[in-house]
Amino acid sequence: MASLLSVASAAPRHQADRQLSTTQAQRMSCRTAREASTVEKLHRRTGVENRGSVLLDQAPSGALTQSFYEALSVDAHGPTTRTRNDRFAIEAPRLAVASAAQAIELSGCEASQITHVITVTCTGFRAPGVDIDLIEQLGLPATTQRTQIGFMGCHALINAFRVARGLVAAEPAACVLIASVELCSLHYQYGYDAQRIVSGSIFADGSAAAIVAGDDFNGSHHLGGLGEIAATGSCLIPGSRDAMSWLIGDHGFEMTLRPSVPELIEANLAGFLENWLAQENLQLDGIGGWAVHPGGTRILDAVEKALGLATQKLKASRDTLRRHGNMSSATLGFVLEEFNHASVPRPWVMLGFGPGLEIEVALIR
Repeated sequence: MASLLSVASAAPRHQADRQLSTTQAQRMSCRTAREASTVEKLHRRTGVENRGSVLLDQAPSGALTQSFYEALSVDAHGPTTRTRNDRFAIEAPRLAVASAAQAIELSGCEASQITHVITVTCTGFRAPGVDIDLIEQLGLPATTQRTQIGFMGCHALINAFRVARGLVAAEPAACVLIASVELCSLHYQYGYDAQRIVSGSIFADGSAAAIVAGDDFNGSHHLGGLGEIAATGSCLIPGSRDAMSWLIGDHGFEMTLRPSVPELIEANLAGFLENWLAQENLQLDGIGGWAVHPGGTRILDAVEKALGLATQKLKASRDTLRRHGNMSSATLGFVLEEFNHASVPRPWVMLGFGPGLEIEVALIR
């Protein structure tokens, strides 16, 4: 059994409210008043009120500022990918260590008991990477075994749970630290392009961590935790390859998110989930908590419609989107944290979507 002992999160020190986010987007995307007006309307529709960014600084006056991105009138493309990735190398370890330290503390385990670490990100890379930072800064054993889940997108925390479940099945005495860290604000794309503006209006920075232990782990998991990672599943939606993409460009990573994504999810989700849950002797109405990745309000609406869910069922997802934005793979950790604090009854279903178009799912009993 893969026991989920704890989940924890960490957000940047400073958050931009919707007005500041809109102003920054206009500065980097617009050349006319008409374009600026459209950007403002798009930001109002996102459902996002605040977003954390590692790029924000606080001036002596108290105002939040950033100097990483020049105005469109000065720079037509923004920093190079190298410059953005260098900033990732500085900022990512701080957030990852913060969430991981909290997850270890909440689990009741000691750092010295961690046997494996799984790092998750799609917003920056280097070697030695965040996995080495975690080992060194948290005092994990030098023998800690490492796995990196990279560039899989918003559902990748589910992929990490799958890997952790497999590890503790193979090594029942294992204790696995999962740490996701995403710095989406490093990849803002310049210019007046509707898809890029929509993507830039919802993505944010954050980190989430979890501890997963096997049956023979000599620790505290027998005292409780969040439940068992009982099953995981995947489904590739046919003919959807171009609906969503995440590519490495010369000036950051480039997101494509076509308007058809919600419709594709709505048309394909229920059939897959019903069959998958049936293998676990469950039905849709038997799920206590739906931890759905809040990729945007239209995606959440599509999930509700496809599964016949009451709006209240996705409250934690909508609240996370409103308070933090879309932090890619880290976001589902924030939603699970909400479930834990609210004592949402199990079983829980984690649900995420990413390039493919791929559906990823996990069951927490």
